[in-house]
This record gives sequence, C-alpha cells and structure tokens, in this order.
Amino acid sequence: MQATFMYGAGDVRVETVPDPVIQHPTDAIVRTVRACICGSDLHPYHSMPHGAHGTPMGHELIGIVEEVGSEVVTVKPGDFVVAPFAFQDNTCAFCREGFQTACVHGGWYGNPEVGGLQAELARIPLADGSLVTVPGVDPSGADASLLASLLALSDVYLTGYHAAFMGRVEPGKTVTVVGDGAVGLSAVLASRRLGAERIILMGRHAARTDLGVEWGATDVVAERGDEGVAKVLELTGGEGSHVVLEAVGLMPAYEQSYGILRPGGVLSRVGVPQYESAPIGFGSLFGKNATLTGGPAPVRAYLEPAIAQVLAGEIDPGRVFDRVIGIDEAPAGYAAMDARESLKTMIRF
Repeated sequence: MQATFMYGAGDVRVETVPDPVIQHPTDAIVRTVRACICGSDLHPYHSMPHGAHGTPMGHELIGIVEEVGSEVVTVKPGDFVVAPFAFQDNTCAFCREGFQTACVHGGWYGNPEVGGLQAELARIPLADGSLVTVPGVDPSGADASLLASLLALSDVYLTGYHAAFMGRVEPGKTVTVVGDGAVGLSAVLASRRLGAERIILMGRHAARTDLGVEWGATDVVAERGDEGVAKVLELTGGEGSHVVLEAVGLMPAYEQSYGILRPGGVLSRVGVPQYESAPIGFGSLFGKNATLTGGPAPVRAYLEPAIAQVLAGEIDPGRVFDRVIGIDEAPAGYAAMDARESLKTMIRF
C-alpha cells in the first residue's frame, strides 16, 4: 500500500509499504475512502529534525472496515466508519467522563507502532471504542460534499466544537475566534450552533473569513497583536469578549487572546501549543478572574450527534476542504497548505 512519511522539515514522501495486519484481537483494518492533512501536521513540517527513518503521517480518516479482530463486536467488515484522530477504549474512567483523548489505554496515530492514517489501509487499535459507523451511507455513491463533512468530523470540526463547548459558549455571549484556519472556522460554526450572540473572527485571509461570515461571524478583524486587541476592545465597547477561542497554538495568538478577554471570561485553547510556559499572572489571566481551558478534543464524545447533524443537512463542516489530491500528491498538498494556498487538503483514495 501507499502511505505518507515525514523525514524532516519540508520532506514528505509517499512510500510503498506492507499492508497492516491485525496485531491484537481488538484491532480493525480499515480501507481509506478519504483522509486529509491537518494544520497540526505543519508544525513538524516546519521543525522536525531530519532522520534516516520517516514518521508515518495522518490522523483523520473515513473508510470501510476490511477485517476485525476476534474481540471486536461493534463494527464488522463492510461498515462505513469515521475514525477519530485518537484511539481509545471508550470505557475507562476518563472516557466515561467525556475526555477520551486521556484514555488510559488509548493513544495517537503517527508513530511506527500504530502507523498513520494518510494511507490506503490503516490498523485501528481498540476498534470498538475508536470507530463509529455512519448509518445508511454507501461511500461509493455518496455525494462528495457529504463525504467531506463526515471527514471533517474526524478532527477539525469537532476540535472547533470542543473549543466552543469548553468555552461555555451560549446565547447572549460575545465570542472571539483567534485564527482563520480550518479549526478556527469550525469554531465559528460551532459557536453559532451553540447560540452565540456575536462572533468576532480574527483573520486576514478574505477567502477564509468570507466562509466564516457565512457560518455566523458577525465581525472580522484583520489586525493582529496590539492593533488587533485594540480593535476587538473597540468593537465591544472596551469590555472585551466573554469567550475567546484560540485556534492557532503560537504564543502571539495566546497573548492576543488574553488581551481581548473580558473580566470573568473564558479562554479556550485548541490550537496545539508550541510552548510550555505562558503568562497566567495578574496582567494576563489572574487579574481578570479569567478561566483557562481547552485541550485535545475528545472527538469520540461528540461523534454520534455530529454524524446525525451532517446526515440531516444541519451542518456542512466539509466546506473547509478546498483542495482534493491523490495520495501520490501528498508532498504537494503539504506545500500548498504551508504556503496558505490551501485551507485544508483532502486525500482521495
């Protein structure tokens, strides 16, 4: 089969490797229908040290179950499934509390032990807890936009939803989304679904912010840094935003976020942070009685309702995909996203 590997910053290769096989009775093998490149994949694309062995890439997938281990009971060969970006048993204490990305038996794709999901076939550990069937859909005859929206549920939309959920977005609240990437735009859509009264989108790429406006953004702020903070404060009468959803992961975005946060507000982060130390003192969070929350989205906690919403036509999160490629074009897909020529690139199999 063909799969993508990263050998270092800017060095993505497509290689032919052996098909994955069942290793544990709880595994499933899934044939990929659609996968994609994530904004978080660009962090190693910028900074990964070069090595002799490539790292398997990808953590977003929809596909058809090919084979299951002897202990798998919730999915069967032929089922059309969504695979969340992490695997989990969905039964441990943390899973039962709705934080499946902290599963005591779970883990992450993109390593030699498990492999990546930008591949023709994938081994899914803990299949009963990690795969959700899409009822009544045959992907061979499904509309491309439906497949795109289902793929968006494997990570990007439900990461944006997690930001809004953890931020306690609700009617009457002013929400500011920092970042106009696919997760930021998804956070706009989710905030609208949760009833936000006003949604300010901070981004400077018109093609992206235009989609944000279609999805519910009431204001767009192109300025960054101190100028961006001043603009949001102006829009909010000097009070700031009840909820700030940070979807970038870089320190300037975090600093901008607490600068526009209103006293008593909630700062919810889902951009994978590229730092460990960050201001939390009197001048940033403490003095505002602010709440800091967010983290890796437990997609599995939200997946069944989201699938139903997509199938009912209530949400269309797949619109974040603006380029479709074959697996052999994956290196060019990474380059296009890095150059901001593509918002989010889908890989079709």
